[in-house]
Amino acid sequence: MLLRGLWLFLAAQLAALHGSSVLHQSPTYKQVQTNRMVNLSCEAKSSLSNPRIFWLRQRQDPVIHYEFLGVLDSSKRLVYGEGVEQEKLTVSQEGTRSDLSLINVKPSDSGMYFCMTIGNPELTFGKGTQLSVVDVLPTTAQPTKKTTPKRTTCRNMSRVTRKGLPCVPLILGLLLAGVLILLVSLGVAIHLFCRQRRARLRFMKQFYK
Repeated sequence: MLLRGLWLFLAAQLAALHGSSVLHQSPTYKQVQTNRMVNLSCEAKSSLSNPRIFWLRQRQDPVIHYEFLGVLDSSKRLVYGEGVEQEKLTVSQEGTRSDLSLINVKPSDSGMYFCMTIGNPELTFGKGTQLSVVDVLPTTAQPTKKTTPKRTTCRNMSRVTRKGLPCVPLILGLLLAGVLILLVSLGVAIHLFCRQRRARLRFMKQFYK
C-alpha cells in the first residue's frame, strides 16, 4: 500500500511537470467564487473507445497530498474516493470524454485536479487544472479615458437664430471700438466748434472797424 501511494505521488509530480498528450484537460486554470459550480473536462486521445478515467486532486495543507475523487466503473456506477463529499461531486463520461462537476465550491476545494488512466503497467496523467475558489473575485481596473477640453467657438452676432452668449473678448473689442468712435466724434465736434467761433470773432472785428 505504501509503495502504491509512493508511485502515485511520483507519477503525479511528473504529470505536473510534463503532463501527457494522451489526456487533454481543460481548462488549465479556473477561478470561481464561493458557492458556484465548476465543470472540468478530460478527453482521452487514445485508441481505446471507452477508457476508464479517474479523477484526483492535489492539495497542499500544509504538505502536498493527493486524493482520489471518483471514477465510473464498468457498469457506469460512480465510485467515490474515501472522505469525498458525494452530494457536491459528480462524474459523467461519454465515450473518451469525462467531466467532473463540483457544486457549492468552497476555498477548501482549491487545488490541482488531474485526470488519470491506468495502463499495464504505466499510469497516464493529464496536465492538470488549477482551481482557485475565492470569496470575492478580483476586479479589473478600467483604463481611465483622457478627456480633451472643448474649444469655445465665437458665435456670429449677426445670426439671431443662434443661442448663447458671444465670446467675452469680442464684446470687449466692440465696446472699445464704440468708445474710440465716440472720442473721435467728440474731438471732431470740438474742433469744428472752435473753428466756427474763431471765424465769428474775425467777422465781428471786421464789422465793427
